[in-house]
Amino acid sequence: MITLEYRKIVLVSFLLCISLTNTSIASELTHKFGNPSFSKEGYSQHALSIEQLQYTRENDVIKDAKSAISQAERDEKNKTINKFIANVESRIYANLSKQLVDNMFGTSCTSDCATSGTATVEGSQIYWVKDTSTDIISLTITDPSGTVSTLSVPVGDFIF
Repeated sequence: MITLEYRKIVLVSFLLCISLTNTSIASELTHKFGNPSFSKEGYSQHALSIEQLQYTRENDVIKDAKSAISQAERDEKNKTINKFIANVESRIYANLSKQLVDNMFGTSCTSDCATSGTATVEGSQIYWVKDTSTDIISLTITDPSGTVSTLSVPVGDFIF
């Protein structure tokens, strides 16, 4: 006779075999590339992203180069000797313009005052004429490109 214990062992063994011999479900193995350059899925967006990155990098390089050039120019202008030269040049032009105005208004002449005069400054022709009948001074400036600027000043309004 089969004992109860033997039946338990057989039953446990049977259940264990059934649970271990489980049928497995599998699908076909397929491989897909993750990179759009190989798979062609989303390639246009991928190519546009790469193009945008290259464009941005090139623009950054150009901007950095322009910035460096501008900084070098500012540094050159801010050197003490260049500030000194600009200051001297400004004072010379101020003195020349004062002499021109003194001649135009006759403040520095002793007997006969000039009624016209010309000067050339950096290629620009400066011509002035004083009309004694109307007391108007006409100042004409012609720059090297041929552009003419004219200024008419009534003399009588500037007597102090």
